[in-house]
Amino acid sequence: MQQRPQFPEFPDFVRMLQFGSRQNIPVLLAGVFGLFIVAGLSRGVYTVGPESVGVVQRFGRFIGTVNSGLRFKIPFGIDRVTILPVKRQLKMEFGFGSPGASNLDQVSNEQSQESDMVTGDLNAAHVEWVVQYEISDPEQFLFNNRDPGLTLRDLSESVMREVVGDRTVDEVLTIGRQGIENESIQKLTTIVQELRMGLRIQQVQLKNVHPPTPVQKSFDEVNRAQQEREQMINLAAGEYNKVVPRASGEAEQKISQAEGYALKRVNEAQGDVTRFKALLEQYEKAPEITRQRLYLETLSDVIPQIGSKIILDADVKQFLPLMNLQQFESRSTVKK
Repeated sequence: MQQRPQFPEFPDFVRMLQFGSRQNIPVLLAGVFGLFIVAGLSRGVYTVGPESVGVVQRFGRFIGTVNSGLRFKIPFGIDRVTILPVKRQLKMEFGFGSPGASNLDQVSNEQSQESDMVTGDLNAAHVEWVVQYEISDPEQFLFNNRDPGLTLRDLSESVMREVVGDRTVDEVLTIGRQGIENESIQKLTTIVQELRMGLRIQQVQLKNVHPPTPVQKSFDEVNRAQQEREQMINLAAGEYNKVVPRASGEAEQKISQAEGYALKRVNEAQGDVTRFKALLEQYEKAPEITRQRLYLETLSDVIPQIGSKIILDADVKQFLPLMNLQQFESRSTVKK
């Protein structure tokens, strides 16, 4: 007959376990402590990226910053490290949002509300803009303001509403964009420095600026009419600049020609007077000789201009003496 296994009595079994557990307590404690040390060491190692710095706090107190690389901190909540991208350009978008934003404060959930503004002449405008900035002082950025990202968004919206509210709707939509950007960055930089937010504002850039959708068609027609007006003014000014200088030049040319002709006639008249006075002086001294000389000089000037002439005696009545005159006339014509 098979015998049943013998087990110790229950009080004896309990005493055996208690005795064995007392012997294993140091081993268990060593194992738990080892696991605790390994977990702490694994949580104490961290990495800072190449464009970031780590802000170290010990028991909540700021003790310094560390640069990029593999770093170690005291675990178990003693040291806390906040990594900030101080070498990266950050931006905030107002009135619109780009997909895939890495900055948590880049896009707002109230895009339409923050972009609708009232201009200085009580007109409405839809203004979209971008603020680009960087973290210049990590300590000020983390500890001087509770939420620096949202604070910067509120400040940017307030400054833009103030600047737009000082201008007419025509300036906002057309020629005043550069002025709005410059004034906004100046005012926003001043406020950020006064609040010691640890930020550096790099650029404020207007994007899409247009009237509200219900009145955009009317604004487009007004702008088109203004552009056509400016175009016609420019065309008229160009035609004026082309015609008036040419007419002025022609007038100056004719005046110069008239003055030159007048001077020429005066000089010729004065020369004729001088020559006539000289002849008169000689004529008064010897009238007959002077008259004869003038006559001969006049013939010497006139005769070469009348060509070849044949002068015959009125008493010639025969034909034969005239035979060679035609040949002589032909030779004279050829020589000329």
